[in-house]
Amino acid sequence: MRTLFIGLLVGAVLSCEIRAVDSIPPEARAPENLGSDGFAESGDIKIHYVTRGDGPLVVLIHGFPDYWYTWRHQIPALSEHHRVVAIDQRGYNFSGQPEGVTNYTVEKLVGDVASVVRHFHEQHVTVVGHDWGGMVAWSFAMSHPGMTDRLVILNLPHPNGLRRELALNPEQQKNSAYARTFQQADAASKLTAEGLVGWMRDPSVRNQYLEAFRRSSFEGMLNYYKANYPREPYLPVTSEGPRVQCPVLMIHGLKDQALLPGALNDTWKWLDNEFTLITIPQADHWVQQDASDVVTRNLVDWLRRTEIARK
Repeated sequence: MRTLFIGLLVGAVLSCEIRAVDSIPPEARAPENLGSDGFAESGDIKIHYVTRGDGPLVVLIHGFPDYWYTWRHQIPALSEHHRVVAIDQRGYNFSGQPEGVTNYTVEKLVGDVASVVRHFHEQHVTVVGHDWGGMVAWSFAMSHPGMTDRLVILNLPHPNGLRRELALNPEQQKNSAYARTFQQADAASKLTAEGLVGWMRDPSVRNQYLEAFRRSSFEGMLNYYKANYPREPYLPVTSEGPRVQCPVLMIHGLKDQALLPGALNDTWKWLDNEFTLITIPQADHWVQQDASDVVTRNLVDWLRRTEIARK
């Protein structure tokens, strides 16, 4: 994984227009079996989403480099009993792509999710996040405990666990070298859409990803790292932040070399509710695609069980 992320920086420059998208060409719209497209206002930008189903709200948040389509295996099953909303995070695909590092702080990203929840006139939500979407999901649950019914995290340790490993674990420091590269001022000029799909194992969706990344802002993508990822010197955790109040499900592919499993230890110390951890030995970083059936089955079962327990 570390090699992949570093390899993403190799290639010719592909220019990327910074823009806000108000409409979607017919050929780029969501397939009917996955839902319908829409936009939610978040401050002065729009957040694109795809939604399907009715019932309690579930918001799905992708990571880097990815977009809403990463959840294609989970949406049909989840939408049988929930209103599922898979978003493009800011900077990606059809969502707004504001300029400047300060427009990509975690607070801004959390605000986008809150805006989506309000757009659907809901007061409560189950938040599901992968990678940077996991960081946003953790942060949303901590900053909006009254809105967050349940939290599901895929391959992103609790922020305290990650910061601890960066401070104390030389292997995690080494495997996070890609993030330090991404924080350099000219990093976006070295990305290409073709390089960003290097992790894609499913050739049948490669072209969709290429087109989505060509519509995206490389500067915006890397601003997540510039605005939020810890910088050297890595320091031990001194402030643990608020504890998560809702039930939490974590699913982690153990072949992930960018986010080592040691950071999962002690997660329960930062939670005030039940915690379920599922590790998948043969899955890599994109666990929702590497082990899609296992992830979908466990996610649906956990949501059903925790829904019954809440009644």
